Amino acid sequence: MKDEEKDEVFDEFRELVNMTPAELEKWLETEESKSVGWDSGDGESVGHKSGERIVEIRRKKRSDLSEPDFEHMRKVIGYIKRHRAQRPKEVEGSNWEYSLKNWGHNPEK
Repeated sequence: MKDEEKDEVFDEFRELVNMTPAELEKWLETEESKSVGWDSGDGESVGHKSGERIVEIRRKKRSDLSEPDFEHMRKVIGYIKRHRAQRPKEVEGSNWEYSLKNWGHNPEK
């Protein structure tokens, strides 16, 4: 990935992932967080695993981000954009809300 592309991904990721690492960690400990998403094969959902990875990425300095980090950031951006487009009428307490939070985006912020 070229530096310009990395800059774009970094900026968009920081914009869309609107939960702090501490907020996201706290959320990932809840039963609501664990109740949604597709099982990745080991009992943990894909979104929940992504949330854990997002916490790691958010805690890194920009200069310490690896190519796989940028690829995951790109995946997160795509997921959040697609999922936000499917906004239900009732957001609070919905699987839609819980899933987005697992990916680091609180739709109520």
